[in-house]
Amino acid sequence: METTHRIVTGDSRSLSKIDDDSVELVVTSPPYPMIEMWDELFAELNPEITASLEAGEGQAAFSQMHEELERVWKEVSRVLVDGGIACINIGDATRKVDGSFRVFQNHSRIINAFEDLGFEPLPELLWRKPVNSGAKFMGSGMLPPNAYVTLEHEYILVFRNGKDSRTFEPGSERRYNSAYFWEERNQWFSDVWMEIKGELQALEQSELRERSAAYPFEIPYRLINMYSVYGDTVLDPFWGTGTTSFAAMVAGRNSVGYELDEEFVQLFKQRVEDIPEYSREVVKQRLDDHKEFVEERLSEGKDFKYQADNYDFPVTTKQEKPIQFYSVSDVRETEDGYEVSHNPVEDTDVQIEENKQGGEVASLSDF
Repeated sequence: METTHRIVTGDSRSLSKIDDDSVELVVTSPPYPMIEMWDELFAELNPEITASLEAGEGQAAFSQMHEELERVWKEVSRVLVDGGIACINIGDATRKVDGSFRVFQNHSRIINAFEDLGFEPLPELLWRKPVNSGAKFMGSGMLPPNAYVTLEHEYILVFRNGKDSRTFEPGSERRYNSAYFWEERNQWFSDVWMEIKGELQALEQSELRERSAAYPFEIPYRLINMYSVYGDTVLDPFWGTGTTSFAAMVAGRNSVGYELDEEFVQLFKQRVEDIPEYSREVVKQRLDDHKEFVEERLSEGKDFKYQADNYDFPVTTKQEKPIQFYSVSDVRETEDGYEVSHNPVEDTDVQIEENKQGGEVASLSDF
């Protein structure tokens, strides 16, 4: 399997290098309005934002920042196929403006913007971010009533482009091969993610780190597996350190990223060489997790009705039978991005051993 990954250095308020209806999934984390680290970026997009902040007009600045994001959402609507999914990772902001401390609800504003564009909101996800500070409050400490709770979660807003879901030809091989495990479905489609921590790779350059708000690899990787199939194209209009493209490569999807800062594009080149090894580790972990699930279920006296078509292990549902994993074998730089080769993970990489005393026991070998 071959996938392509384009990187465009440009302003995502005009996705001019992407055709209409050519993207199946959007996964992104935009700059967060009213978070101070993003003030300079928003001011470059609209100088009136600085004037509003200096005048203590917080609500005006908040609206002006979102107006810039909404130009991107309009482009997302154009390039996303009917029934395609958009996943927006966003956090709310707390800030004191003109002597008044308050919360600015970024997630609510984005929901309204997508609804205005004809998107259908789907159930959203919350993921709890690791918080280093021991303080769980802001304001007056232990004295009521003027303390404020700490924001320790972010939203993953999920939208469908239009009322109808995507359709596939009966028995679509690329869709059925893209299946996830039953136990993964139960974890991934829970509306609160508590276990995601850290980033795939820390930025060594302090200046780049200050300009990056990269989410952990696991977030785009899960979303890509949840809301797309092999052969689909994933767009990230706020590409940053390229975590979405990294996840798309590992998941065996195509990708397109838009990024204003060329330094991030150069940094990604240093990370690309790690993708083949990392993809093998990710697939191995998923298989090891399934092994553990199988062993636990068998130890409880439960059985499995179905056997995977491509592997010698049992699965819980009929839909999981065609599941096929791929790992990255080669990454080649092109004029506008990368071409990636993927090899199927063969049955020789996955073994189920027969335990004559206790029935079947799952065992997965290392790659």
